[in-house]
Amino acid sequence: MLEAFEESEFCHEGVTRRVFYAGAGPGVVIMHEVPGLYPAMAEFAERVVAAGFRVALPELFGTTGRPVSPGYALAEITRACISREFHVLASRGSSPITTWLRALCREFHAECGGPGVGAIGMCLTGNFALSLMVDPWVMAPVLSQPSLPFPLGAERRRGLHLSDDDLEVVRRRACDEGVGVLGLRFTRDPMSPPERFERLREELGDGFEGIEIDSGPGNPHGIARSAHSVVTNDLIDEAGHPTRQALDRVLEFFGERLGG
Repeated sequence: MLEAFEESEFCHEGVTRRVFYAGAGPGVVIMHEVPGLYPAMAEFAERVVAAGFRVALPELFGTTGRPVSPGYALAEITRACISREFHVLASRGSSPITTWLRALCREFHAECGGPGVGAIGMCLTGNFALSLMVDPWVMAPVLSQPSLPFPLGAERRRGLHLSDDDLEVVRRRACDEGVGVLGLRFTRDPMSPPERFERLREELGDGFEGIEIDSGPGNPHGIARSAHSVVTNDLIDEAGHPTRQALDRVLEFFGERLGG
């Protein structure tokens, strides 16, 4: 896994993390989901590289290369809940780790050049792309099954894990400057509730493009109600399948915004 990637370290304000790099072209930062950098995450990163982009894949939690299992996922969610870097219940504030990620995006853009970088977050990191979008060099933010804040109560189900001031900047960039936001989710995913996408449409209008894949009973593609990870673990790599169409749209979105 990640054999084609070069390993380095990035340090900001005393915090050092491993980052895996590969590819050439406009930059895309991929923020992995729970439980960590598992094989399907690596496959997604390789697809982005093959589409003509340079990828930065920071190690945020978990054990790189370890396969997914229910126990492993639960352990990493538990660690995130007690970590000072993740504020999993915050509706109107970003997790502290986004400060480090913003610095990584800034340096990565300086390396890659071009109009800006793309950023995709998934699950626990899904809303982080909104926080990164506060900076002008993040030009292609993607939210895949955004799960923070954990949807406990009506306010958190609509929460964007973003401060009011940052939301104002995101709204201006999406609505006035044409920097669109792409979102992906399964319709029956309890971790990424429909109210969150409704709120994004209210706040961003045409600046938000939401792809919601039917995972309800009797859906035509037989997608399980438990489906969660749109472009990784629950991806069905078949032409015409809605998860493959969503993956293709993500790559197309990066190309439109970044010129890849």
